[in-house]
Amino acid sequence: MRLLLPTSVQIPKVLTIAGSDSGGGAGLQADLKVITALGAYGMSVITAITAQNTLGVTRIQDVDLDVVKAQIDAVLLDIGADIVKIGMLASPEIVRTVAQALRRHGVKRIVLDPVLRATSGASLGGDDTAQAMIAELFPMATLITPNMDEASLLLGRDILGPDDFRLAAQQLLDMGPQAVLIKGGHLDASHTQITDYLMWKTIEDDLEVIQSKEFKHYRVNTSNTHGTGCSLASAIATYLAGGHDLSHAVAKAIAYVEAGLEAGRFLSIGEGPGPLWHMHDFYPTALLEEKGNY
Repeated sequence: MRLLLPTSVQIPKVLTIAGSDSGGGAGLQADLKVITALGAYGMSVITAITAQNTLGVTRIQDVDLDVVKAQIDAVLLDIGADIVKIGMLASPEIVRTVAQALRRHGVKRIVLDPVLRATSGASLGGDDTAQAMIAELFPMATLITPNMDEASLLLGRDILGPDDFRLAAQQLLDMGPQAVLIKGGHLDASHTQITDYLMWKTIEDDLEVIQSKEFKHYRVNTSNTHGTGCSLASAIATYLAGGHDLSHAVAKAIAYVEAGLEAGRFLSIGEGPGPLWHMHDFYPTALLEEKGNY
């Protein structure tokens, strides 16, 4: 029997602006899986089409700027968005096109994952793209979520570990975003504990106050880590759209990704590093094991 819902029912709406991953583990496909798994309505703007799988990226084709703009206009003029998550923007021109469209629509909440390099090492945007992000999108961003390599590229110096995070976060915060989350997962596997560092601005008694928090968690022993950065940023955006404050949204998103990594440890998807298991709350891998699916 079909259940008819009243038209007044509303759920959080999250728009992802990102590249397409043909392998389904990262990019726009991962974003939509996360948004759906966490109970929100996902919409998408494709900025680039990639040919990739668990072994790497073999080709990237940018989407025409007019088509990027038209997708943003189509979604925001009709459906709207409670928050926008931005991932891969492969050229300065795409960065400027996205920023101009979001300003025109008065978008107030943006989670920007400055994706500049794939885990495989493939370039997904160079220095010019990074500088365009800093100029155009950082001042609009509610939160930016660089990993250590991306923070190094954005700052023009090496970020070697958690001891560097506080200064790096302050310098990135000075570039305009309201908050910065530096992710520590790119340290080599000998570091069994991961530190993610959040710094954000608040206003207290008409004065700007800087606050910070460390999130320490143990590394999940798995090679199936494809799409973790995209998934984390999308989870944070979805929790923010659902009404959680920033610190709580980050904590919940880290826990969601950890659970996905744990659930996906033994999944066999592709010949290289597979994705985390985004749907772990609905299809636990123990259930899959009983069915002989891995």
